[in-house]
Amino acid sequence: MASDQDLAADTAAPALDVVHAAALTADDVLRRLDSTRDGLSDTQVAARFALLGPNAVRSDEARWFPVLVRQVRSPLLVLLVVAAVASYFVGERTSAVIIGAILVVSVGLGFVNEYRAVRAAEALHGQIRHTCVVVRGGHAAAIDVTALVPGDVVDLQLGEIVPADLRLLEVAELECDESILTGESMPVAKSVDPVPPGAALAELTCAALMGTVVHAGSGTGVVVATGSRAEFGRIAQGLSEGEPETEFQAGLRQFSVLLVQVAAVLTVSIFAINLLLHRPLLEALLFSLAIAVGITPQLLPAVVSTSLAAGSRRLAQRKVLVKRLVCIEDLGNIQVLFTDKTGTLTEGQISLTRSIDPDGHPADDPLRLGLLCTEIVGDDEHAATGNALDVALWDSPVAAPLRDAATRVHRLALLPFDHERRLVSVLVEEPDGTRMLVSKGAPEGLLVRCTALPVDAQGVLDAEFDAGSRVVAIATRPMAGQDTLGPADEHDLTLRGFLVFKDAPKASAIDALSRLASLGLTVKVVTGDNARVAAKVCGDLGLPTGPVVTGADLDATDDDGLPALVASAAIFARVSPEHKARIVRAQRRTGVDVAFLGDGVNDAVALHAADVGISVDSAADVAKDAADVILLAKDLHVLADGVLEGRRIFANTIKYVLMGTSSNFGNMFSAAGASALLAFLPMLPSQILLNNLLYDTSQLAIPTDHVDSEQLARPAAWDIHFIRRFMLFFGPISSIFDFATFAIMLGVFHAGPAQFRSGWFVESLATQTLVIFAVRTRRIPFFRSRPSVPLLASALGIVVIGALVPSMPFASTLGFGALPTGFFVVLVLLAACYLGLIELGKRWFYRAAPPAPARTTVGARERRIGYRILRRARRFSSAGGNG
Repeated sequence: MASDQDLAADTAAPALDVVHAAALTADDVLRRLDSTRDGLSDTQVAARFALLGPNAVRSDEARWFPVLVRQVRSPLLVLLVVAAVASYFVGERTSAVIIGAILVVSVGLGFVNEYRAVRAAEALHGQIRHTCVVVRGGHAAAIDVTALVPGDVVDLQLGEIVPADLRLLEVAELECDESILTGESMPVAKSVDPVPPGAALAELTCAALMGTVVHAGSGTGVVVATGSRAEFGRIAQGLSEGEPETEFQAGLRQFSVLLVQVAAVLTVSIFAINLLLHRPLLEALLFSLAIAVGITPQLLPAVVSTSLAAGSRRLAQRKVLVKRLVCIEDLGNIQVLFTDKTGTLTEGQISLTRSIDPDGHPADDPLRLGLLCTEIVGDDEHAATGNALDVALWDSPVAAPLRDAATRVHRLALLPFDHERRLVSVLVEEPDGTRMLVSKGAPEGLLVRCTALPVDAQGVLDAEFDAGSRVVAIATRPMAGQDTLGPADEHDLTLRGFLVFKDAPKASAIDALSRLASLGLTVKVVTGDNARVAAKVCGDLGLPTGPVVTGADLDATDDDGLPALVASAAIFARVSPEHKARIVRAQRRTGVDVAFLGDGVNDAVALHAADVGISVDSAADVAKDAADVILLAKDLHVLADGVLEGRRIFANTIKYVLMGTSSNFGNMFSAAGASALLAFLPMLPSQILLNNLLYDTSQLAIPTDHVDSEQLARPAAWDIHFIRRFMLFFGPISSIFDFATFAIMLGVFHAGPAQFRSGWFVESLATQTLVIFAVRTRRIPFFRSRPSVPLLASALGIVVIGALVPSMPFASTLGFGALPTGFFVVLVLLAACYLGLIELGKRWFYRAAPPAPARTTVGARERRIGYRILRRARRFSSAGGNG
């Protein structure tokens, strides 16, 4: 607990502990912070920000040291360095220096490429903005959350994430979800009354804590602590910076386990063989370790990072931002997309078309009452952030003559909208002193609270729904002598009429839906709107309608029967936030990857439940926080671009994996056989490492490669069984030509050790590099698929460099010998035969390949449960403005 001296008001930056502030009255807290309900002056803000810094609990600044550590933490590399150092001190200094130099170049290549990817991720993250509404000098404005300082007065609305520790000044039915800090699942009702000194976090009912979510109502509060000084910041700083694993990373990890197993078997076997042949212990160890390093795709992290970074830049140009680069691949895997209707399938430009009485006749009374019952507050700039229907109502030309009269009516109390009631109510006092309750909301929720409904009201309502209109009902009740308002007051209402809104189907939606269908992606609509309206819009866009499943249908279906119901339906209407999450989970239980696209407060739970959560830049804070992917335009074409990019990145990553496992496995298998048959090592450790370095360098261009359209037409997933089969099938084909090279070098050219090593070095590098042109596509023959120019140039360039290495001035230092001209004729023939045999093998392999294994129903989301604080802490990041 801070002392009074610590809490003394200071011109630069007075501070308060939130627990201490909660025990004081609101006015006392404002005095301690040298602030007012009109907020701070610009001078005060500048001074406090200069002293305390940004409201950030972490930094996403790219750091080179962690990237370097990831490059050198391989145990095999460490062992090889130790062995090289040992060989240096026992006299094998030239070999040791060569090995060391090759390792430095290899690590350097990986470091440069991965660090560039980290920088790309930092720049990407900086484009995702998080703002809050703050009052400064009596004027409300939206600012970055990282720009807050103690003493700022902040406005809180439904669905927002509390941007700092606040002492509440005013509340209107405010409730906060504090489960991220306290673990308490029920939202906490807030007030402005002080609590006893020393209260626990869960008991701070007059405070709103950083990182918690506004579950209901609204309020204002003064900032008492920011950044790492807030309770959320202290907890976040004490946690590991580790990130949850995605499906993509899980696949990479499983692949790494496979490589470790293969490398261990080959390394131990080769080491044992060399010891049995009485070769020097150090020489046998270096050779075995070089084999292990050779079979390991050392630049796989660099290739993956480069692919993801390049993909993120292409996606950003197409208005798609990903919070984490690895989410791009997950985006490419989705098979079912659940989306809301407004702004995705419709234009998102809601307009008021008419105001009618319960009998369907034009009337101004519902319009006047609707203007009284809006949640728009503040100036015009702030009003633009209000409820879309309220903004459309307030800005409607037909409402203009009634706005001034509406502003003169005194509003005594407000009961904000929530998704359980689906209503908003106000207590107003007319100029003549009459008080009444005005309620506005979904007709289904409001009509059951009304008495003596007109006979024609339901028919009028149904007709509007069938026309695809959105309808808001208006009802009233006298409230003489009452000053407060609560949900219990919303009863015995009199229906006064309807407000009819229109949101036209989006012109581009039909093409976008057709494009998604061509990608094998099923689109399903989940909306809180009326079932008839949803069916009308979907029918106009060509989506299958069928029976519409409502929230009531979901409530009547148990968990065992829900997957079948969800799988058979395409439209879900009048659903609650819990319904949406339940729908997503049920669909995932059918064994497909699911994405959810939503931008509202009521979408957050479903976004968390999906394999890939997708939101938009204009979404509610809690929706953006829950999402993996942010669209800068709410357009399904933009989403289709993201899906294609995810599949392209995955396809190119798999190309490198298949190349590395098959050709490297074949070469190392050949090395193992040759070491057992020859009187000398078939290739020196430094030569193996150089071969691996040149080969990997050629593969750095894979991220630029084109992907066949048929590969992009369907999602793909990691299949370790497939990779293992590919390695065991195509690896030995590579070894056939290696052993053919051995026979030619010994039987035809009568090569000694140096020339033998040179021949195999050139042949193995050429075949394993050129095979990319066959492996990169399933088309037969492979030249029916065009590689990218960078990949073509890098592959051919490395083959030429490898062929020239034995004749370069430093060749003898590396243990190479000059090759006869006739060898290169043989090399061309061997490479052509190798590619031809690979093509024949592809025809059989892909025809005989078993079906892909069933997809897991437990996606990345379940692995993220323990990381909620770290993930939310990203919004309070100092990199790129505010993260």
